[in-house]
Amino acid sequence: MPINILMPALSPTMTEGNLAKWLKNEGDEVKAGDVIAEIETDKATMEVEAVDEGRIGKILVPAGSEGVKVNDVIAVLLEEGEDASAIGKAAPAPKPAEQPKTEAKQAEPKVESAPQAAPTPQAGPAATPAPRVPAKADAGGKSERIFASPLARRIATEKGIDLAGINGSGPHGRIIRHDVEEAVGKGGGAKPAAAAAAGAKAPAIPGTQGFGEGAFDLVPHTNMRKTIARRLQESKQFVPHFYLTVDCEIDRLLELREEINAASPTEGEGAYKLSVNDFLIKACAVALKKVPAANASWSDDGLKMYKTADISVAVAIPGGLVTPIIREAERKSLTEISSEMKSLAKRAKDGKLKPEDYTGGSFSLSNLGMYGIKEFSAIINPPQACILSVGAGEQRPVVRNGKIEIATVMSITLSVDHRAVDGALGAEYLAALKRLIEKPLGMLV
Repeated sequence: MPINILMPALSPTMTEGNLAKWLKNEGDEVKAGDVIAEIETDKATMEVEAVDEGRIGKILVPAGSEGVKVNDVIAVLLEEGEDASAIGKAAPAPKPAEQPKTEAKQAEPKVESAPQAAPTPQAGPAATPAPRVPAKADAGGKSERIFASPLARRIATEKGIDLAGINGSGPHGRIIRHDVEEAVGKGGGAKPAAAAAAGAKAPAIPGTQGFGEGAFDLVPHTNMRKTIARRLQESKQFVPHFYLTVDCEIDRLLELREEINAASPTEGEGAYKLSVNDFLIKACAVALKKVPAANASWSDDGLKMYKTADISVAVAIPGGLVTPIIREAERKSLTEISSEMKSLAKRAKDGKLKPEDYTGGSFSLSNLGMYGIKEFSAIINPPQACILSVGAGEQRPVVRNGKIEIATVMSITLSVDHRAVDGALGAEYLAALKRLIEKPLGMLV
């Protein structure tokens, strides 16, 4: 019997994804474990492996499709001895009565009501006009509804493209973003009304001549950007943040780092090069073991008290950021942390992280010191209760025994969820962290 290939949930927060690329074509034989497609999730672009063997009978969702819901059928796999006639038994056909309703709802435009003349009295009640739905005429002059994704309609409106002249490559002839962009590249014709509107000047508003919105390119949101926006907006709306800042002298840490790096082999398997961030990851983890009450997060059922220090580290990638995790960082050596962090950062930038690489974590670290940022306050990454913001180390005057001296000072700020960690507890944790940073040998014993 034919087997439906479903859109997989490749991360805990994924509800839909973009089908970036098919690596197999219709008619290709596949075995369990073969990579058949690439899916863009809210975190990365990930490969999808076949779980059964057979032959790709039909691809229902073409490459480039966006917003494909989790568990939607994207292709049908035929087993040995089956032909295309069996596909209908596995792949459910679309419901013709429901699809136009959905499309009409998506295509319904928002319009501002214009002043109208007073209605002429009529003998009977006036009929309510039906909403206008974009349509194109067929060979017989009859109008035909145009099925297109909301994104395709928006791009077509912005570019002045008439959807009636585009053949859709999506499921059941639906026009998708790729079709519109292809029409734009071929110089597809603009709607007469749109072309006229483009050439007309907007009425001038007194006192605003010479001002207005500048030229711009509208870049569609990626799933990652949507997820970042949603989660951080929820964090600022619902998590009661407070912030604690201290200055740390890091001269001893820099000296220890230089000494350890000098002992590294110049090349080969055992070579390493520790960064300041590696020391900070270790210090955050050891401080959590010293102040375990800070290694917690809020839930409606109670406080979650974590038994290990799993440090999420913010890594900037094109189009957003991800937070791969160094698990049980308190038990790992600095060289282990350094090697693991380099591997995670590379896979993050290549879009190759797996869900287990970034799911979970009990505490977050965000370092912008390499950009010269002196101090900042990061937004908490729910459900975690704390995130440490690290600024740049710089030479500053400090007072020692009544004398002014120069030291390398770094400002760190702890953003705290007040529901899980109170002010005194947050201050106790930050004091423990400051001691470890200023006397780094304490994190090695």
